[in-house]
Amino acid sequence: MAHASAFAIDEKAGLPPARTHGSGIAAFFFIGIPVLLVALCLAAKFGYVSISAGPRAGLIFVLLIALMLTGMPISIALGLTVLIFVFALTEVPIDALALKLFTGIERFEIMAIPFFILAGTFLTHGGVARRMIDFATSIVGHWHGGLALAGIVACAMFALVCGSSVATVVAIGSIVLPEMVRHGYPMRFGAGVITVAGSLGILMLPSIPKVIYAISTNTSVGALFVAGLLPGTLLTVMLCSVTWYLARKRNYPRMQRASWAESWRAFRQSLWGLMLIVIIIGGIYSGVFTATEAAAMAAVYSFFVSVFVYKALKFEDVPRVLLQAANMSAMLLYIITNAVLFSFVLTNENIPNTLADWILAQNLGPIGFLLLVNVLLLLAGNFMDPSSVILIMAPILYPAAKLLNIDPVHFGIVIDVNMEVGLCHPPVGLNLYVASTIARIGITELTVAVLPWLITMVVFLVVVTYWPELSLWLPRALGMM
Repeated sequence: MAHASAFAIDEKAGLPPARTHGSGIAAFFFIGIPVLLVALCLAAKFGYVSISAGPRAGLIFVLLIALMLTGMPISIALGLTVLIFVFALTEVPIDALALKLFTGIERFEIMAIPFFILAGTFLTHGGVARRMIDFATSIVGHWHGGLALAGIVACAMFALVCGSSVATVVAIGSIVLPEMVRHGYPMRFGAGVITVAGSLGILMLPSIPKVIYAISTNTSVGALFVAGLLPGTLLTVMLCSVTWYLARKRNYPRMQRASWAESWRAFRQSLWGLMLIVIIIGGIYSGVFTATEAAAMAAVYSFFVSVFVYKALKFEDVPRVLLQAANMSAMLLYIITNAVLFSFVLTNENIPNTLADWILAQNLGPIGFLLLVNVLLLLAGNFMDPSSVILIMAPILYPAAKLLNIDPVHFGIVIDVNMEVGLCHPPVGLNLYVASTIARIGITELTVAVLPWLITMVVFLVVVTYWPELSLWLPRALGMM
Protein backbone atom coordinates (compact mmCIF):
# COMPACT_ATOMS: atom_id res chain seq x y z
CA MET A 1 0.00 0.00 0.00
CA ALA A 2 1.46 3.34 -1.02
CA HIS A 3 2.29 5.82 1.70
CA ALA A 4 -0.22 8.68 1.73
CA SER A 5 1.10 12.22 1.57
CA ALA A 6 0.51 14.76 4.33
CA PHE A 7 -2.01 16.54 2.14
CA ALA A 8 -3.95 13.50 0.93
CA ILE A 9 -7.75 13.78 1.08
CA ASP A 10 -9.64 11.29 3.20
CA GLU A 11 -12.13 9.70 0.79
CA LYS A 12 -14.84 9.24 3.43
CA ALA A 13 -14.63 12.55 5.27
CA GLY A 14 -13.51 14.68 2.35
CA LEU A 15 -11.05 16.38 4.68
CA PRO A 16 -7.28 16.26 5.06
CA PRO A 17 -6.25 13.69 7.69
CA ALA A 18 -5.47 15.24 11.05
CA ARG A 19 -1.81 15.44 12.01
CA THR A 20 -0.88 14.09 15.38
CA HIS A 21 0.48 16.31 18.14
CA GLY A 22 3.69 14.27 18.23
CA SER A 23 4.42 14.76 14.52
CA GLY A 24 3.99 18.52 14.90
CA ILE A 25 6.54 18.62 17.73
CA ALA A 26 8.96 16.49 15.70
CA ALA A 27 8.57 18.79 12.67
CA PHE A 28 9.30 21.83 14.83
CA PHE A 29 12.35 20.18 16.35
CA PHE A 30 13.91 19.00 13.09
CA ILE A 31 13.10 22.07 11.00
CA GLY A 32 12.50 24.83 13.52
CA ILE A 33 15.75 24.42 15.45
CA PRO A 34 18.02 24.95 12.40
CA VAL A 35 15.93 28.01 11.44
CA LEU A 36 16.34 29.44 14.95
CA LEU A 37 20.08 28.82 14.86
CA VAL A 38 20.42 30.56 11.49
CA ALA A 39 18.36 33.46 12.87
CA LEU A 40 20.74 33.65 15.87
CA CYS A 41 23.75 33.80 13.54
CA LEU A 42 22.16 36.59 11.49
CA ALA A 43 21.27 38.49 14.68
CA ALA A 44 24.94 38.34 15.67
CA LYS A 45 25.93 39.46 12.17
CA PHE A 46 23.85 42.65 12.41
CA GLY A 47 24.79 43.38 16.03
CA TYR A 48 21.54 42.51 17.80
CA VAL A 49 23.26 39.90 19.98
CA SER A 50 26.87 39.25 20.96
CA ILE A 51 28.35 35.73 20.90
CA SER A 52 31.72 35.18 22.58
CA ALA A 53 34.42 32.84 21.25
CA GLY A 54 33.44 29.77 23.33
CA PRO A 55 29.71 29.65 22.48
CA ARG A 56 30.54 30.58 18.90
CA ALA A 57 32.77 27.50 18.58
CA GLY A 58 30.02 25.30 20.00
CA LEU A 59 27.50 26.87 17.62
CA ILE A 60 29.38 25.36 14.64
CA PHE A 61 28.79 21.81 15.84
CA VAL A 62 25.24 22.45 17.04
CA LEU A 63 24.32 23.92 13.65
CA LEU A 64 25.93 20.99 11.81
CA ILE A 65 24.10 18.40 13.92
CA ALA A 66 20.79 20.29 13.59
CA LEU A 67 21.09 20.36 9.80
CA MET A 68 21.96 16.63 9.66
CA LEU A 69 18.94 15.78 11.84
CA THR A 70 16.66 17.25 9.15
CA GLY A 71 17.76 14.37 6.91
CA MET A 72 20.03 16.57 4.85
CA PRO A 73 23.04 14.77 3.27
CA ILE A 74 26.20 15.23 5.32
CA SER A 75 28.03 16.94 2.44
CA ILE A 76 25.37 19.63 2.04
CA ALA A 77 25.08 20.04 5.83
CA LEU A 78 28.83 20.66 6.04
CA GLY A 79 28.74 23.19 3.19
CA LEU A 80 25.76 25.10 4.59
CA THR A 81 27.30 25.19 8.08
CA VAL A 82 30.48 26.70 6.66
CA LEU A 83 28.66 29.30 4.53
CA ILE A 84 26.33 30.39 7.35
CA PHE A 85 29.11 30.58 9.92
CA VAL A 86 31.60 32.38 7.67
CA PHE A 87 29.01 34.91 6.45
CA ALA A 88 27.49 35.64 9.86
CA LEU A 89 30.18 35.15 12.50
CA THR A 90 33.62 35.68 10.96
CA GLU A 91 35.52 38.26 8.95
CA VAL A 92 36.88 35.66 6.51
CA PRO A 93 36.46 36.97 2.95
CA ILE A 94 34.39 34.81 0.61
CA ASP A 95 37.33 34.94 -1.84
CA ALA A 96 39.50 33.09 0.68
CA LEU A 97 36.81 30.45 1.04
CA ALA A 98 36.60 29.99 -2.73
CA LEU A 99 40.39 29.67 -2.93
CA LYS A 100 40.41 27.07 -0.14
CA LEU A 101 37.71 25.14 -1.97
CA PHE A 102 40.20 24.38 -4.75
CA THR A 103 43.55 24.35 -2.95
CA GLY A 104 42.18 22.14 -0.15
CA ILE A 105 41.62 19.18 -2.48
CA GLU A 106 44.53 19.95 -4.79
CA ARG A 107 46.61 17.20 -3.23
CA PHE A 108 48.27 14.26 -4.91
CA GLU A 109 47.15 11.81 -2.19
CA ILE A 110 43.45 12.43 -2.92
CA MET A 111 43.90 10.81 -6.33
CA ALA A 112 44.30 7.48 -4.52
CA ILE A 113 40.59 7.52 -3.60
CA PRO A 114 39.04 7.29 -7.10
CA PHE A 115 41.73 4.81 -8.19
CA PHE A 116 41.04 2.45 -5.27
CA ILE A 117 37.30 2.77 -5.86
CA LEU A 118 37.85 1.87 -9.53
CA ALA A 119 40.07 -1.08 -8.57
CA GLY A 120 37.47 -2.33 -6.10
CA THR A 121 34.70 -2.04 -8.70
CA PHE A 122 36.70 -4.05 -11.26
CA LEU A 123 37.55 -6.70 -8.65
CA THR A 124 33.90 -7.00 -7.57
CA HIS A 125 32.70 -7.66 -11.12
CA GLY A 126 35.79 -9.45 -12.44
CA GLY A 127 35.58 -12.95 -10.94
CA VAL A 128 38.34 -12.35 -8.37
CA ALA A 129 36.01 -12.88 -5.38
CA ARG A 130 34.76 -16.25 -6.66
CA ARG A 131 38.29 -17.63 -6.96
CA MET A 132 39.32 -16.33 -3.54
CA ILE A 133 36.25 -18.02 -2.00
CA ASP A 134 37.15 -21.31 -3.71
CA PHE A 135 40.70 -21.10 -2.35
CA ALA A 136 39.50 -20.23 1.17
CA THR A 137 36.98 -23.12 1.08
CA SER A 138 39.71 -25.57 0.10
CA ILE A 139 41.69 -24.52 3.19
CA VAL A 140 39.08 -24.29 5.97
CA GLY A 141 35.91 -25.79 4.47
CA HIS A 142 36.29 -29.10 6.37
CA TRP A 143 36.17 -27.41 9.80
CA HIS A 144 32.98 -26.77 11.77
CA GLY A 145 31.17 -23.94 10.00
CA GLY A 146 33.52 -24.35 7.05
CA LEU A 147 31.63 -22.18 4.57
CA ALA A 148 31.26 -19.38 7.12
CA LEU A 149 34.98 -19.61 7.90
CA ALA A 150 35.73 -19.56 4.17
CA GLY A 151 33.61 -16.40 3.89
CA ILE A 152 35.69 -14.68 6.59
CA VAL A 153 39.01 -15.75 5.06
CA ALA A 154 37.81 -14.70 1.60
CA CYS A 155 36.76 -11.30 3.01
CA ALA A 156 40.26 -10.92 4.47
CA MET A 157 41.90 -11.79 1.15
CA PHE A 158 39.59 -9.51 -0.82
CA ALA A 159 40.21 -6.73 1.73
CA LEU A 160 43.93 -7.00 1.00
CA VAL A 161 43.33 -5.77 -2.54
CA CYS A 162 40.08 -3.79 -2.37
CA GLY A 163 40.00 -0.96 0.22
CA SER A 164 36.21 -0.78 0.61
CA SER A 165 34.09 -2.66 3.16
CA VAL A 166 30.86 -2.31 1.20
CA ALA A 167 32.51 -3.73 -1.93
CA THR A 168 33.84 -6.62 0.17
CA VAL A 169 30.36 -7.43 1.52
CA VAL A 170 28.85 -7.28 -1.98
CA ALA A 171 31.58 -9.31 -3.68
CA ILE A 172 31.87 -12.08 -1.06
CA GLY A 173 28.34 -12.03 0.38
CA SER A 174 26.54 -12.35 -2.95
CA ILE A 175 28.41 -15.61 -3.61
CA VAL A 176 28.83 -17.14 -0.13
CA LEU A 177 25.39 -16.48 1.38
CA PRO A 178 23.35 -18.48 -1.20
CA GLU A 179 25.86 -21.35 -0.89
CA MET A 180 25.59 -21.33 2.91
CA VAL A 181 21.79 -21.56 2.77
CA ARG A 182 22.03 -24.37 0.19
CA HIS A 183 24.29 -26.33 2.57
CA GLY A 184 21.90 -25.91 5.51
CA TYR A 185 23.11 -22.82 7.34
CA PRO A 186 20.53 -20.32 8.66
CA MET A 187 20.58 -17.18 6.53
CA ARG A 188 20.83 -14.92 9.59
CA PHE A 189 24.00 -16.73 10.70
CA GLY A 190 25.68 -16.28 7.33
CA ALA A 191 24.55 -12.67 7.00
CA GLY A 192 25.87 -11.90 10.49
CA VAL A 193 29.27 -13.36 9.63
CA ILE A 194 29.65 -11.53 6.31
CA THR A 195 28.38 -8.19 7.67
CA VAL A 196 31.18 -8.00 10.23
CA ALA A 197 33.88 -9.76 8.18
CA GLY A 198 33.26 -7.32 5.33
CA SER A 199 34.48 -4.49 7.56
CA LEU A 200 37.99 -5.91 7.10
CA GLY A 201 37.83 -4.06 3.77
CA ILE A 202 38.87 -0.78 5.43
CA LEU A 203 41.45 -2.24 7.83
CA MET A 204 43.74 -4.35 5.67
CA LEU A 205 46.27 -2.96 3.21
CA PRO A 206 44.57 -0.39 0.94
CA SER A 207 41.79 1.55 2.60
CA ILE A 208 39.86 4.64 1.55
CA PRO A 209 39.31 5.81 5.18
CA LYS A 210 43.08 5.51 5.75
CA VAL A 211 43.71 7.77 2.77
CA ILE A 212 41.21 10.30 4.13
CA TYR A 213 42.85 10.21 7.57
CA ALA A 214 46.29 10.65 5.99
CA ILE A 215 45.05 13.70 4.07
CA SER A 216 43.47 15.19 7.21
CA THR A 217 46.56 14.74 9.42
CA ASN A 218 49.52 14.67 6.98
CA THR A 219 50.38 11.09 7.97
CA SER A 220 52.21 8.63 5.69
CA VAL A 221 49.66 6.73 3.58
CA GLY A 222 52.08 3.86 2.98
CA ALA A 223 52.74 3.38 6.71
CA LEU A 224 48.99 3.39 7.40
CA PHE A 225 48.39 0.76 4.72
CA VAL A 226 50.99 -1.62 6.14
CA ALA A 227 50.03 -0.86 9.77
CA GLY A 228 46.61 -2.45 9.27
CA LEU A 229 48.01 -5.82 8.18
CA LEU A 230 48.72 -7.40 11.60
CA PRO A 231 45.57 -5.99 13.29
CA GLY A 232 43.52 -7.24 10.32
CA THR A 233 45.06 -10.69 10.63
CA LEU A 234 44.29 -10.78 14.37
CA LEU A 235 40.68 -9.70 13.76
CA THR A 236 40.32 -12.42 11.11
CA VAL A 237 41.50 -15.05 13.62
CA MET A 238 39.16 -13.71 16.32
CA LEU A 239 36.13 -13.73 14.00
CA CYS A 240 36.99 -17.24 12.79
CA SER A 241 37.31 -18.45 16.40
CA VAL A 242 33.86 -17.15 17.34
CA THR A 243 32.36 -18.59 14.15
CA TRP A 244 33.96 -22.00 14.70
CA TYR A 245 32.71 -22.12 18.31
CA LEU A 246 29.12 -21.20 17.35
CA ALA A 247 29.11 -23.62 14.40
CA ARG A 248 30.40 -26.47 16.54
CA LYS A 249 27.91 -25.70 19.32
CA ARG A 250 24.99 -25.61 16.88
CA ASN A 251 26.27 -28.54 14.80
CA TYR A 252 26.38 -26.65 11.50
CA PRO A 253 27.55 -28.68 8.48
CA ARG A 254 31.13 -29.28 7.43
CA MET A 255 32.43 -29.80 3.92
CA GLN A 256 34.57 -32.65 2.68
CA ARG A 257 38.30 -32.05 3.17
CA ALA A 258 39.94 -30.85 -0.05
CA SER A 259 42.98 -32.73 -1.31
CA TRP A 260 46.34 -31.00 -1.66
CA ALA A 261 45.89 -31.07 -5.43
CA GLU A 262 42.50 -29.33 -5.16
CA SER A 263 43.92 -26.70 -2.79
CA TRP A 264 46.87 -26.08 -5.13
CA ARG A 265 44.52 -25.76 -8.10
CA ALA A 266 42.34 -23.26 -6.22
CA PHE A 267 45.43 -21.29 -5.19
CA ARG A 268 46.71 -21.10 -8.76
CA GLN A 269 43.34 -19.84 -9.98
CA SER A 270 43.24 -17.12 -7.30
CA LEU A 271 46.89 -16.18 -7.73
CA TRP A 272 46.23 -13.39 -10.25
CA GLY A 273 44.06 -11.57 -7.73
CA LEU A 274 46.41 -12.23 -4.81
CA MET A 275 49.36 -10.86 -6.81
CA LEU A 276 47.87 -7.42 -6.31
CA ILE A 277 48.97 -7.66 -2.65
CA VAL A 278 52.58 -8.13 -3.78
CA ILE A 279 52.29 -5.21 -6.19
CA ILE A 280 50.97 -2.83 -3.51
CA ILE A 281 53.33 -3.80 -0.68
CA GLY A 282 56.34 -4.46 -2.89
CA GLY A 283 55.95 -1.27 -4.88
CA ILE A 284 55.56 0.99 -1.84
CA TYR A 285 58.28 -0.72 0.22
CA SER A 286 60.82 -0.75 -2.62
CA GLY A 287 60.11 2.89 -3.45
CA VAL A 288 59.10 2.09 -7.02
CA PHE A 289 55.89 4.08 -6.55
CA THR A 290 53.99 5.99 -3.88
CA ALA A 291 50.74 4.89 -2.27
CA THR A 292 48.78 7.02 -4.76
CA GLU A 293 50.65 5.50 -7.69
CA ALA A 294 50.00 2.08 -6.14
CA ALA A 295 46.27 2.86 -6.30
CA ALA A 296 46.60 3.67 -10.02
CA MET A 297 48.55 0.45 -10.59
CA ALA A 298 45.86 -1.47 -8.71
CA ALA A 299 43.16 -0.03 -10.97
CA VAL A 300 45.06 -0.92 -14.16
CA TYR A 301 45.97 -4.40 -12.91
CA SER A 302 42.39 -5.10 -11.78
CA PHE A 303 41.13 -4.12 -15.25
CA PHE A 304 43.70 -6.41 -16.90
CA VAL A 305 42.88 -9.41 -14.68
CA SER A 306 39.10 -8.97 -14.91
CA VAL A 307 38.95 -8.50 -18.69
CA PHE A 308 41.91 -10.45 -20.12
CA VAL A 309 42.80 -13.14 -17.56
CA TYR A 310 39.58 -14.26 -15.86
CA LYS A 311 37.43 -12.85 -18.69
CA ALA A 312 34.52 -12.45 -16.27
CA LEU A 313 34.05 -8.86 -17.44
CA LYS A 314 33.34 -8.15 -21.10
CA PHE A 315 34.51 -5.05 -22.94
CA GLU A 316 30.95 -3.82 -23.37
CA ASP A 317 30.51 -3.90 -19.58
CA VAL A 318 33.58 -1.75 -18.87
CA PRO A 319 31.79 1.61 -19.41
CA ARG A 320 29.14 0.58 -16.87
CA VAL A 321 31.85 -0.25 -14.32
CA LEU A 322 33.63 3.05 -15.02
CA LEU A 323 30.39 4.98 -14.54
CA GLN A 324 29.65 3.19 -11.27
CA ALA A 325 33.13 4.00 -9.95
CA ALA A 326 32.85 7.62 -11.15
CA ASN A 327 29.53 8.09 -9.34
CA MET A 328 30.94 6.75 -6.09
CA SER A 329 34.12 8.82 -6.43
CA ALA A 330 32.19 12.02 -7.16
CA MET A 331 29.99 11.50 -4.11
CA LEU A 332 32.97 10.93 -1.81
CA LEU A 333 35.05 13.78 -3.23
CA TYR A 334 32.11 16.16 -2.79
CA ILE A 335 31.99 15.22 0.90
CA ILE A 336 35.76 15.73 1.16
CA THR A 337 35.53 19.16 -0.47
CA ASN A 338 32.96 20.41 2.03
CA ALA A 339 34.82 18.79 4.92
CA VAL A 340 37.99 20.64 3.90
CA LEU A 341 36.07 23.92 4.17
CA PHE A 342 34.69 22.86 7.55
CA SER A 343 38.21 22.05 8.75
CA PHE A 344 39.37 25.45 7.47
CA VAL A 345 36.73 27.19 9.58
CA LEU A 346 37.69 25.15 12.65
CA THR A 347 41.35 26.05 12.18
CA ASN A 348 40.47 29.72 11.63
CA GLU A 349 38.61 29.68 14.97
CA ASN A 350 41.57 27.83 16.59
CA ILE A 351 39.18 25.15 17.83
CA PRO A 352 41.49 22.08 17.47
CA ASN A 353 44.31 23.67 19.49
CA THR A 354 41.91 25.03 22.10
CA LEU A 355 40.31 21.61 22.48
CA ALA A 356 43.74 19.96 22.73
CA ASP A 357 44.74 22.34 25.53
CA TRP A 358 41.46 21.64 27.34
CA ILE A 359 41.96 17.88 27.10
CA LEU A 360 45.50 18.18 28.48
CA ALA A 361 44.19 20.30 31.34
CA GLN A 362 41.88 17.44 32.36
CA ASN A 363 44.93 15.22 33.05
CA LEU A 364 43.34 12.29 31.22
CA GLY A 365 46.67 10.92 30.04
CA PRO A 366 46.99 8.75 26.90
CA ILE A 367 44.83 5.94 28.35
CA GLY A 368 41.94 8.21 29.34
CA PHE A 369 42.22 10.22 26.12
CA LEU A 370 42.05 7.13 23.91
CA LEU A 371 39.03 5.93 25.88
CA LEU A 372 37.37 9.32 25.29
CA VAL A 373 38.25 9.11 21.57
CA ASN A 374 36.69 5.65 21.26
CA VAL A 375 33.47 6.79 22.95
CA LEU A 376 33.22 9.90 20.75
CA LEU A 377 33.89 7.96 17.53
CA LEU A 378 31.47 5.16 18.40
CA LEU A 379 28.78 7.78 19.09
CA ALA A 380 29.60 9.63 15.84
CA GLY A 381 29.36 6.32 13.95
CA ASN A 382 25.66 6.23 14.85
CA PHE A 383 24.98 9.32 12.73
CA MET A 384 27.62 9.53 9.97
CA ASP A 385 29.46 7.30 7.54
CA PRO A 386 33.20 6.61 8.15
CA SER A 387 34.52 9.16 5.67
CA SER A 388 32.48 11.98 7.20
CA VAL A 389 33.44 11.04 10.76
CA ILE A 390 37.15 11.02 9.91
CA LEU A 391 37.01 14.28 7.98
CA ILE A 392 35.28 16.06 10.87
CA MET A 393 36.84 14.39 13.94
CA ALA A 394 40.44 13.72 12.87
CA PRO A 395 41.50 17.41 12.59
CA ILE A 396 39.93 18.07 16.01
CA LEU A 397 41.35 15.07 17.91
CA TYR A 398 44.74 14.76 16.21
CA PRO A 399 46.40 17.83 17.87
CA ALA A 400 45.57 16.45 21.34
CA ALA A 401 46.90 13.01 20.37
CA LYS A 402 50.10 14.61 19.13
CA LEU A 403 50.58 16.52 22.41
CA LEU A 404 50.11 13.25 24.33
CA ASN A 405 52.82 11.59 22.16
CA ILE A 406 50.39 9.11 20.61
CA ASP A 407 51.84 7.91 17.32
CA PRO A 408 49.78 9.25 14.38
CA VAL A 409 49.86 5.87 12.58
CA HIS A 410 48.60 4.04 15.67
CA PHE A 411 45.97 6.75 16.17
CA GLY A 412 44.85 6.29 12.56
CA ILE A 413 44.38 2.55 13.03
CA VAL A 414 42.37 3.15 16.23
CA ILE A 415 40.08 5.51 14.29
CA ASP A 416 39.84 2.96 11.47
CA VAL A 417 38.71 0.17 13.81
CA ASN A 418 36.09 2.48 15.34
CA MET A 419 34.77 3.06 11.82
CA GLU A 420 34.61 -0.71 11.31
CA VAL A 421 32.33 -1.03 14.34
CA GLY A 422 30.11 1.78 13.02
CA LEU A 423 29.64 -0.06 9.72
CA CYS A 424 28.04 -3.03 11.44
CA HIS A 425 25.22 -1.55 13.52
CA PRO A 426 22.24 0.74 12.87
CA PRO A 427 21.17 3.39 12.17
CA VAL A 428 23.75 4.11 9.42
CA GLY A 429 25.77 0.87 9.28
CA LEU A 430 26.36 0.52 5.54
CA ASN A 431 27.50 -3.11 5.78
CA LEU A 432 24.30 -3.94 7.64
CA TYR A 433 22.05 -2.50 4.93
CA VAL A 434 24.02 -4.09 2.08
CA ALA A 435 24.01 -7.53 3.74
CA SER A 436 20.31 -7.14 4.55
CA THR A 437 19.59 -6.51 0.87
CA ILE A 438 21.63 -9.53 -0.25
CA ALA A 439 20.19 -11.86 2.41
CA ARG A 440 16.66 -10.43 2.13
CA ILE A 441 16.16 -10.29 5.89
CA GLY A 442 15.07 -7.37 8.05
CA ILE A 443 17.50 -4.90 9.62
CA THR A 444 16.23 -5.71 13.12
CA GLU A 445 16.80 -9.44 12.65
CA LEU A 446 20.26 -8.87 11.18
CA THR A 447 21.18 -6.47 13.99
CA VAL A 448 20.54 -9.26 16.50
CA ALA A 449 22.40 -11.77 14.30
CA VAL A 450 25.64 -9.75 14.19
CA LEU A 451 25.90 -9.35 17.99
CA PRO A 452 28.43 -12.19 18.67
CA TRP A 453 30.85 -10.82 16.07
CA LEU A 454 30.14 -7.18 16.95
CA ILE A 455 31.06 -7.87 20.58
CA THR A 456 34.22 -9.58 19.31
CA MET A 457 35.06 -6.47 17.32
CA VAL A 458 34.61 -4.22 20.38
CA VAL A 459 37.06 -6.47 22.29
CA PHE A 460 39.43 -6.17 19.33
CA LEU A 461 39.05 -2.36 19.47
CA VAL A 462 40.28 -2.39 23.08
CA VAL A 463 43.26 -4.56 22.09
CA VAL A 464 44.25 -2.29 19.19
CA THR A 465 43.78 0.86 21.27
CA TYR A 466 46.08 -0.17 24.10
CA TRP A 467 48.59 -2.34 22.21
CA PRO A 468 50.23 0.15 19.81
CA GLU A 469 53.01 -2.22 18.74
CA LEU A 470 50.42 -4.41 17.03
CA SER A 471 49.97 -1.60 14.51
CA LEU A 472 53.47 -0.11 14.55
CA TRP A 473 55.79 -3.14 14.45
CA LEU A 474 55.47 -3.95 10.74
CA PRO A 475 55.84 -0.36 9.40
CA ARG A 476 58.92 0.07 11.60
CA ALA A 477 60.35 -3.28 10.48
CA LEU A 478 59.92 -2.21 6.85
CA GLY A 479 61.53 1.18 7.52
CA MET A 480 58.41 3.18 6.76
CA MET A 481 58.51 5.13 10.03
